[in-house]
Amino acid sequence: MDKALLGQEWQTLQNNHEQHERNALLIKLTSLSLCLAGLALAIPLGFIAAVIALCWILEGIFKTYQSRISDRLLRIESCFRQSAASSDALQLHSDWQACRPGTAGLIAGYALSACRPTVTFPYLPLLLILAIGRWMSWL
Repeated sequence: MDKALLGQEWQTLQNNHEQHERNALLIKLTSLSLCLAGLALAIPLGFIAAVIALCWILEGIFKTYQSRISDRLLRIESCFRQSAASSDALQLHSDWQACRPGTAGLIAGYALSACRPTVTFPYLPLLLILAIGRWMSWL
């Protein structure tokens, strides 16, 4: 019975993990679209940069949630490997609560997620393009 519960939990978490990946891609596409639209409409570069930075932060938060789900998925898989899945079913929130860092730890986790190479693209290149554009306008 517990293996069935763990299997259901794994499937639900795996679906959520993939949905977070799709959401991150949508945030990237939105950021790119907003940047291009802002440039086409001659919106001040500082405002466009702020919107891109906000998108970057939001994706970092999504990736942090995804990381927490990944941690639980790995624990479930470990239980299946050990074939002793007796009382570990449906513990995502309990595990998170037991391991939850303080405010500084949460902020550090979000910042670390935002700095991953797969997250920094396309935000960092877009911000660099805007900075170069701003620098070129001063010349």
